[in-house]
Amino acid sequence: MSGLVVGYGSPDHVKIEEMFKKISYRGPYLSGILTNKSAIMAQNYLRADCPTAIPDEARVPISSSANGGLRICYDGQMGNVEQLARTYGISAGPFAEERILLHLHQKHGSDMCEYLDDAIFAFVISNGDEIFAARDLLGIKTLFYGRRDNTLYLATELKSLAAVTDDVNEFPPGHYMDGSGNLTRFAELPKTPPEHLHSDLNQMVEDIRDIIQRSLQSRVDFTVETGGLLSGGMDSSVINYLASQLYKEKFGNDARLKTFAVGVGESEDIETARTMAKQIDSDHHELIVDLDQILTVLPEVIYFLESFDPSLVRGSVSNYLISKYARERGIDLLLSGEGGDEIFCGYIYLKDFPAEELFARQMECVGFLHNNASLRLDRMNHCNSVRVVAPLISGELFRYTLAIPAEYKQKPVGNDKVEKWIFRKAFEPFLPAAITQRVKQEFSQGSGSAAVLPSYFENLIGDDELSKAQSKYSIIRSKEELYYFRLFTDNFGDGLAVETVGQWPKL
Repeated sequence: MSGLVVGYGSPDHVKIEEMFKKISYRGPYLSGILTNKSAIMAQNYLRADCPTAIPDEARVPISSSANGGLRICYDGQMGNVEQLARTYGISAGPFAEERILLHLHQKHGSDMCEYLDDAIFAFVISNGDEIFAARDLLGIKTLFYGRRDNTLYLATELKSLAAVTDDVNEFPPGHYMDGSGNLTRFAELPKTPPEHLHSDLNQMVEDIRDIIQRSLQSRVDFTVETGGLLSGGMDSSVINYLASQLYKEKFGNDARLKTFAVGVGESEDIETARTMAKQIDSDHHELIVDLDQILTVLPEVIYFLESFDPSLVRGSVSNYLISKYARERGIDLLLSGEGGDEIFCGYIYLKDFPAEELFARQMECVGFLHNNASLRLDRMNHCNSVRVVAPLISGELFRYTLAIPAEYKQKPVGNDKVEKWIFRKAFEPFLPAAITQRVKQEFSQGSGSAAVLPSYFENLIGDDELSKAQSKYSIIRSKEELYYFRLFTDNFGDGLAVETVGQWPKL
């Protein structure tokens, strides 16, 4: 959702415009730049971000007559926006989330983040004299900051900041910043699991279904052309199953939700996505690609992604291609199953740890979201001017599943474990067995990109070339990563920008 650029101190308008131009694809529908005393604030929106707004009448960044001279630049999504609006008397209409945030800031100041427990966000609020910036605990929404010429600059993407300064830093998740540039933590991931809510398995199953259903309903209303990313895995299958039901309820039983799948050849994702699409009677679209097509778009992918981590890049290539394909077919908003592996412990390597260690390892997974896994969700869709919604990334669902016993997330069966067992159990009555019994695969594995890229670079780059690069950059772990690293540094340099990249522990 949208993009922002802010300068505070003695900002240069030309520099702000240059930064803002770098992320124009995040909001071609509506945009604006405001100069106010010591701050220059720039904001853009996609049509799917504000479908009821009238571009010729809306003035962004958003202000509110009830909040004095405050303005807000915002990228985010609230799952409980209607509840907050009722609580604080915020009227319906465009930019309700922004108006809620302005109200919370005026009423609670820096404590406002305590009221955003079902929201993902990165925002900057200013009256021209003071500034307040914050980023959500999981870091689903990205934010960067740096300084130049006595000015603090903030931006949604690294490329904007890198256009004006080498002092580029990731804004840490779960923190807020004041005008002096001081960072303060307002929340952190739990160190120990909460007490179990109950041991009633049937109740857990019903609760999980209900929470996810409500999360979807609160985030999607099909006002704009909406489609579903369907990989054929559990996460995307559940979201598309529920979305298809809602779509038919709104438009009639003959209405068919558009779904999209991508694969390198006849991949496993393609085959299982077909099975799921048939089950829910969706208007299904497939994009079959080959290695040459993947190699062609790699420079673009890494530029937009702002990472060189191999696991992330492989999945992002597929996501980029299918998002672009969907946008060319008129889609404004795509539904994603992102977040399910972190919430329900779906990663295969988690099976290697005993039950008593699972919570700590799960928190490590969640901790990788802010500079790794969540980038694919945000960047590969926004670069194609598509809004993405991931209903499984829900504060309510996250808190609930933390209290589920470890053995229900990674269920011991014989000498093995079934990952995301409780999630499978909740939706097995509604999905094909080919989906509910499918072993977890990363998006890059199921789509096929993980099968072709590592071997290609193994043959392309020599052992001596890798050793020489590793002697200078110890973070490079493979020939594939070296190739991506070079593309990354061509765009962002090999200085502080490299430190913003999160590396997944498994290649």
